[in-house]
Amino acid sequence: MGDIHGRLDLLDSLLDQIQRDADDAPNLLKSLVFLGDYIDRGPDSARVIERLIHGLPPMFSTVCLRGNHEDVMLRFLGDLRAAPGWLTYGGRATLVSYGVDAPSPDASQARLAVAQQDLNHALPDHHRAFLTGLRSCASFGDYHFVHAGVRPGVPLDRQRDMDRLWIRHEFLNSREDLGKVIVHGHTVATEPESYPNRIGIDTGAYATNRLTALVLEGTERRFLCTV
Repeated sequence: MGDIHGRLDLLDSLLDQIQRDADDAPNLLKSLVFLGDYIDRGPDSARVIERLIHGLPPMFSTVCLRGNHEDVMLRFLGDLRAAPGWLTYGGRATLVSYGVDAPSPDASQARLAVAQQDLNHALPDHHRAFLTGLRSCASFGDYHFVHAGVRPGVPLDRQRDMDRLWIRHEFLNSREDLGKVIVHGHTVATEPESYPNRIGIDTGAYATNRLTALVLEGTERRFLCTV
């Protein structure tokens, strides 16, 4: 599943579609892979995290990957230097979802420190454990899952987490064999993108109402979308 960005309504809708789709194949082993960016921008970041921890269909094994937005939130919890960037790109919505009064990105250091302290107090222990335990990548068969992409020319087992979470142009413009087919989010496109070396499924859900999941079954690739 692509980037959720605080849209619990879309997550619930797409999970319902996934459940119905899976019911048509009762004898197959099933896995859900979430590609990160669960928080920020949309209104329900805290409730999205709670759903991922406790509200997923029980017949699926689940892998949750870290996105760049989770990475920056975790840095904010311990380092105020992360505050301006995080608050500019959606972090204020996450603070509000945890009941924290959200400062502007250019607020004073004292005001930012209050927000940091308040979030550290408001963040449930099981949410913190979930966020700190997120993986940076996963592989199933011929597919390799990351949030943003990989650096061309570097073996998959030697990629840096910075690239897995943040890379764009070098990866998106590459048409070379990357070792496996890379499934990623991070970069918004109007439609899911399917190329021989990569599949992108971030369709900008927080702004477009279109949350996308890729279904991989044998050699088949297909998409489920909320709109």
